[in-house]
Amino acid sequence: MSQALYRKWRPQHWDEVVGQEHVIQTLHNALAVERIAHAYLFAGPRGTGKTTTARLLAKAVNCLADDLSKRPCGECAHCQAVSAGRFLDLIEIDAASNTSVDDVRDLRDKINFSPNQGRYKVYIIDEVHMLSTAAFNALLKTLEEPPPHAIFILATTEAHKIPATVLSRCQRHEFRRIPVSEIAANLKLLAEDEKIEIDEQALLLVARQATGAMRDAISLLDQLASSGKRITLAMAQDVLGTATSQSVLALIEALLARQPGAGLDAIHGALDAGSDPRQFARQVVDYLRSLLLVAAGNADQVEATPEMRSQMARHAQSLAVPELLRLIQAFNQAAVEMRASWQPALAMEMAFLQALELPEAAASPAAPATGTPSGGAQTQAKTPAGRPAAAEIARPAKTAATAQVTPAAPEPPPASEPEQGTALSADDLSLNARLEENWRKIIGVLREKNAHLYGLINSVRSRHLQNGVLTLGFASDVLKGQVERPANLELAQSVVTQALGMPVQIRCRVITGKQSAPPPEVDSDGMVAAALRDLGGEIVDMQ
Repeated sequence: MSQALYRKWRPQHWDEVVGQEHVIQTLHNALAVERIAHAYLFAGPRGTGKTTTARLLAKAVNCLADDLSKRPCGECAHCQAVSAGRFLDLIEIDAASNTSVDDVRDLRDKINFSPNQGRYKVYIIDEVHMLSTAAFNALLKTLEEPPPHAIFILATTEAHKIPATVLSRCQRHEFRRIPVSEIAANLKLLAEDEKIEIDEQALLLVARQATGAMRDAISLLDQLASSGKRITLAMAQDVLGTATSQSVLALIEALLARQPGAGLDAIHGALDAGSDPRQFARQVVDYLRSLLLVAAGNADQVEATPEMRSQMARHAQSLAVPELLRLIQAFNQAAVEMRASWQPALAMEMAFLQALELPEAAASPAAPATGTPSGGAQTQAKTPAGRPAAAEIARPAKTAATAQVTPAAPEPPPASEPEQGTALSADDLSLNARLEENWRKIIGVLREKNAHLYGLINSVRSRHLQNGVLTLGFASDVLKGQVERPANLELAQSVVTQALGMPVQIRCRVITGKQSAPPPEVDSDGMVAAALRDLGGEIVDMQ
């Protein structure tokens, strides 16, 4: 079995450590004058050389070379034993799996024994922040007054989780993320030595994808090299998942053309083809970020084929920087919200339809129709007198005045909401029965008129009608706020009003999960359960 490249290319001398000169120089100078501390803390991001430097330090303090400035020499018996992993006085402990106080006590009991081979016993405790509080307390006394032959090297990616009492007893060294240029230069040397053929642009892509971690960069290169073919930029983008998919381009084109239907088709097409929703959202954000870099004059920082660069230049010319920032924020928020969403496509649909709105249209329900997108989003620019909200639903003569409901209608007085403990009247039960009978019709009309609003209303957790007020329960303030936009609220109220043949106002609230649960014999999706959950109702009698 072949050895992984990151293990094969682990630095064996100080000058082979990349990007951490400030740490290496300090340690090298201290060794040259024999000013060795009893405890060190190496903190920094993963893959930046903390454990490697710890092993080099263990090798150097036990090196047999006469010239202190040349330690570790890499040639003596001790250096070779450390490199081969058979040096008995180098003890590496994974704190992630040895977190208990008993593990530390066992270490403390054995530390007083003299070294077997070298001058010092070196304890490397990796991911030390994972130790329990009791384990840290057990370690304190040993860190403060260790035996003269013991050296502790603590390594962590989360130094803020280490108690201050431990930090104060260690010499601290901060490891930094490695610059892209240094990662790329090191990868180039590695590729030449390993006979790996790779294009310059692909090399830079790998270096950037590593986000400052040399180990990650070498692992990515190892993954790409396993194909046995020359590594091109297109191949690297495809394997690493950074290639811009046709679905992303179709979504951007729909945004520029103000075509809601085409954009939703692009989203559903990508998800139906098996794309992970969050990864798709990230791809959209990454592409928009590339457009932002192009618009800002930093096109050289974008890894893309010449054809894709031409496409990006065209898209960047069509979108102003403030608009790009707004789009990035919308789709980035969608990627975050998908973690808790039960409907994978909903967050992306909402982000896309929200992105279609011009800032003026989103701020004012009376924005001119020329600035709004066609299709489902056009209803947001309609005025009360001209809205076509529910033309397909027959309007009874006795409710001819119901179309006068305005977006800014005041909320019903608190008295319209039943007090806790009141029973539902026969009229309320009848109205809610009508609501349930017409709900599919209401949803169907909303789907035709405004796909964005349809998705929002279709996600309600509960609905209840009483005294002409339809209370809708949502899972979050974000969904509630979207429905409460004046244009959305007006359209929803109009459709429900005409479906039921009576004036209806809509009130939105967030379901907190603290409402009363219905008894087993009550339908959890029915109107009684909705009253219990949303309105604080109480069952006073069951027959």
